[in-house]
Parts: sequence; structure tokens; C-alpha cells
Amino acid sequence: QVQLVESGGGLVQAGGSLRLSCAASGREFTTYYNMGWFRQAPGKEREFVAAHMWNDATRYTDSVKGRFTIFRDNAKNTIDLQMNSLQPDDTAVYYCATSRRWDVFAGDGSQVDYWGQGTQVTVFS
Repeated sequence: QVQLVESGGGLVQAGGSLRLSCAASGREFTTYYNMGWFRQAPGKEREFVAAHMWNDATRYTDSVKGRFTIFRDNAKNTIDLQMNSLQPDDTAVYYCATSRRWDVFAGDGSQVDYWGQGTQVTVFS
């Protein structure tokens, strides 16, 4: 089993920044797990946001490229998502995810192995 705990959500004005953090724990978790973030806005399906793979490769959805950056600290088993130039369309519950497969970090993440509980990000104009 793997546990994921997120922190760092909140309320921010458009154009502002937030940083989300996620800590992984559990006997099964290793640095070979891929880690990333998804989000789900009200009335919409969950969507992929960003991922940091075990081999240090990163992947972002087009709408956040150039604004969001994902960081990984293997010593601490954490990933952070630095979100800049936030817009109201970024409002959603953000979920940390980890999986042994890298290709599940796409779409709605239906095949992701483990999820965090989610943290709310609200961007107002």
C-alpha cells in the first residue's frame, strides 16, 4: 500500500501563485514509482495536469505549460507543483497520484494505482 498526503491548496487571485505538495509513504513505495497531479473542476471530468517520472522525465498538459512546474525530491518522497499565473479556469480539486506505469498519467487517470485525498484550489478574478 501507498499513502499520499497533499497540502498547499487555497484561495488566490487571478495572476497569483500557489505551491502544492504531496508526500508519499508506505512500504510498497519506491523511487521507481511515477508521481503526478490531476485535477477535477466542478461539473467536469478529472484531467491530467503534470507528472514527474521515475527517470526524471516530466510531462504537462498543454493548458499549464509555461505556468506550472513539477518538482520531485526522492530523498523525501515528495512532489511539489508550483503554479504561477493562475487563472479562474485552474479552479479545481487537485489530486496527487502515483503509479508504477508512466502511461497512466494522461486523460482521467483511471488506471492510476494510488490517489491522495485532494486539495482545493480556487482562483478568483
